[in-house]
Amino acid sequence: MDTAGRLHVDDALMEQLHAVKGKVAPDEILFVADSMTGQDAVKAATAFDGRLGLTGVILTKMDGDARGGAALSIRAVTGRPIKFVGMGEKLDALEPFHPDRVASRILGMGDVLSLIEKAEESVSLEEAKDLEAKVRQGDFTLEDFRVQLMQVKKLGPLDQLLGMIPGMGKLKGAMANVDDREVDRIVAIINSMTGKERRNVNIINGNRRKRIARGSGTQVQEVNRLLKQFAETRKIMKMLSRPGGKLRLGKGLFG
Repeated sequence: MDTAGRLHVDDALMEQLHAVKGKVAPDEILFVADSMTGQDAVKAATAFDGRLGLTGVILTKMDGDARGGAALSIRAVTGRPIKFVGMGEKLDALEPFHPDRVASRILGMGDVLSLIEKAEESVSLEEAKDLEAKVRQGDFTLEDFRVQLMQVKKLGPLDQLLGMIPGMGKLKGAMANVDDREVDRIVAIINSMTGKERRNVNIINGNRRKRIARGSGTQVQEVNRLLKQFAETRKIMKMLSRPGGKLRLGKGLFG
């Protein structure tokens, strides 16, 4: 059951919740705290715990800029465990709470384990091995690239992913200007190609580029840019697949 909430507790609400508790006899009473509200959330949690007897806490908006310092205060003041954190707006964005990972975020050290778990949910081991083989053999196509883009999109916003990588959190501000819909535009361009064109970009001449642009609702210049950057990406991937391969950073597909 979900009930009304308040940052500033009022007696009418508390009486209502107390009555609901008496009627339904819940096994769990979880306080949902906004991680961006700081000490206000601590005061509210203390009041709710005193009147209702909380069994745990859910900390939301952990996908935002807040590092979750309120989690430490709520745990210390109420003594109730934090059971879940919200990394988005839907139910599937609820994740089990891991104290060590949140501590890493608070300290700006990233959260590699959560990033790995997200990747494992999106990409199977067989798919990863298949992709590696294609890269090594130079068979990586726009069809493969489209699949990879869709998998990356499932992981979440780019700035959120950067925040999980140690030392990369400082780039979140720069990535804030990256429009996540750019992925959708790139996928739309690839979707406007024929299967033959995706497998062999060398056959995409001027007339084909115009058709692809019309079909994807983009400009020919955008199609040209995608094809140029894809060619550069293939070169980099091929170079890195060689023993002792080194990478020189340049502009990527979103640059």
